[in-house]
Amino acid sequence: MHPSVAPAPPSPATAAPPVVEVVDLHRRYGDFAAVRGVSFDVRPGEVFALLGVNGAGKTSALEVLEGLAPASGGTVRVLGADPRRERAAVRPHLGVLLQTSGLPGDLTVAETVRTWAGTLTTPRPVDEALAQVDLTGRADVRVRSLSGGERRRLDLALALLGHPRVLVLDEPTTGLDPESRRTVWGLVRGLVDDGAAVVLTTHHLEEAEELADRIAVMRAGRIVLAGTREEIAETQPATIRFTLAPGDPQPPVPSGVEVVSAGPRVEWHTRALQPALAQLLAWAAAYGVVLRGLQARAASLEQAFLAVADVDAE
Repeated sequence: MHPSVAPAPPSPATAAPPVVEVVDLHRRYGDFAAVRGVSFDVRPGEVFALLGVNGAGKTSALEVLEGLAPASGGTVRVLGADPRRERAAVRPHLGVLLQTSGLPGDLTVAETVRTWAGTLTTPRPVDEALAQVDLTGRADVRVRSLSGGERRRLDLALALLGHPRVLVLDEPTTGLDPESRRTVWGLVRGLVDDGAAVVLTTHHLEEAEELADRIAVMRAGRIVLAGTREEIAETQPATIRFTLAPGDPQPPVPSGVEVVSAGPRVEWHTRALQPALAQLLAWAAAYGVVLRGLQARAASLEQAFLAVADVDAE
């Protein structure tokens, strides 16, 4: 898999043409290359998650996608148009949730939504927008008096106000409690079910696992892993752990298994979990050995992410 490309999902999901197309995107700040040759596409009814540690280049890439900054190289198309040069064509169909919004603190929640709605062609009714993010009871509260989580929900209400066909969410659940986070997940799923395309960045790996159809992991401005949750997890080995009693023999090591630790506490890594585990259990049954605390775990998205996300750039 090419390290800078996040491939499209297989058929039949590929039947619809992409509504977001990023090809060999570069973005520089003077001599510093923040984004270095990133490519991906997103189709209607799909969530694409962009992961990476702080400074990996996620927000720098999204700012080009949102039309807020020019690309230093490569091309970006949203609904077939350049989001910066053809902003008038893209803006009515694009919903954006920035990491920080800077909303005026003197306006009430309802006034803020009403003001934003005035810039849109077919906005949702204000009451519907507030109910969608559970802010109905805070409609007359000034923005400066909202909690951090409430402000984040207001940001989301504004992003969803124009019935966007493409939604860009930069850390959408930052500052939200677990219940509010799951409410946001439900909203995103509803939009996707209605055919919206979502580009998401998040530091919550659980969020990416819950929402994303495809995931790309960025490091030092490049995509270093891309695929479905399962494909990314499978880049790392599964783990088998157990403890032997004093005097118990060591089990034979199956082919392709890496012995991380031996002795009483045994840990194996393997890319063939089922056959390795079956061989271990057959041996234990044959010799009457009790494998205390036996654990067999497939690799996780978190394991794969940690393996590549913070490695020094080449």
